[in-house]
Amino acid sequence: MRIVIDTNVLISGVFFGGFPREILSAVVGQKITACATTEIINEYEEIVQEMINRKQGHINRAILSPLIKAMEIIEPVTHVEICRDPDDNKFLECAKDSYALYIVSGDKDLLVIEQFGNVQIVTAKDFYEKYLLN
Repeated sequence: MRIVIDTNVLISGVFFGGFPREILSAVVGQKITACATTEIINEYEEIVQEMINRKQGHINRAILSPLIKAMEIIEPVTHVEICRDPDDNKFLECAKDSYALYIVSGDKDLLVIEQFGNVQIVTAKDFYEKYLLN
């Protein structure tokens, strides 16, 4: 199963745990395939670095390495302008062009869309309970 992980889910998983961390662990363990674009990876790295700076370096940026290595990196050809927040369109583009079935997000601007073509937009809790709990 292919998914796209919104940055807020990645940050929650890396720094706080819970359902987001379970999803990241499933990606690293190759139970599911997470897809991302270079733009998304750059955003992950930038936001993680900001979080590390706030925590004064107690978390190593290398924590992302196993996750990024486990991801399928694509370059989108689709361009969409659907989200209330234009910065979130990249997740829709990635999902469409990688044939992902889900975008896992905590962002209301994405969650309000619910469905984009064949892509369902779900929370980390919903995704975990429906697809990883078993």
